[in-house]
Amino acid sequence: MRNVFKVTLIAVGLLFAGQVSRAQSKIGYVDFQGLIGQMPEAKAIKPQIDAYQKQFVDQLTAMNNELQTKGKAYQDQGKTMTDAVRATKQTELQDLQKRMQDYQTDAQQKVEAKSNELVKPLADKATAAVKEVAKAKNIAYVIDSSRGNPLLVSGPADDLTADVKAKLGIK
Repeated sequence: MRNVFKVTLIAVGLLFAGQVSRAQSKIGYVDFQGLIGQMPEAKAIKPQIDAYQKQFVDQLTAMNNELQTKGKAYQDQGKTMTDAVRATKQTELQDLQKRMQDYQTDAQQKVEAKSNELVKPLADKATAAVKEVAKAKNIAYVIDSSRGNPLLVSGPADDLTADVKAKLGIK
């Protein structure tokens, strides 16, 4: 009777240990930003973003030239101005500088939004490929190694970048 109990206990223990080992999840990683940058479609996006950004740079250059011209005129004529005119000119220069800063902030936000809009289809395509590769390799979690969190220890078998590149047709 004791032997049957021991054998049963050992069998249950082995069954439980097998379930625990099956429950462990595999983790892989991929350089997602590098992957997107190597996609053929990415080469067409950069010129579009640059052209969009150039519109804002040209406007900021014009505003800066206006500020420089008015600033130089203020310095040249500052000694001959009355206090009221001087105060008005200072306020005008400060307003122009503030508008320029506001425009620059708005331009950066618009360029970032346009960039995100253009990159989203590539990111979606890459994400789908990562999911397919992870599913095929039975990997539960995939870490983006390009996010500034370099992996401290990883095996070459855990790197899915090459497999995802192959899935996307990237050499």
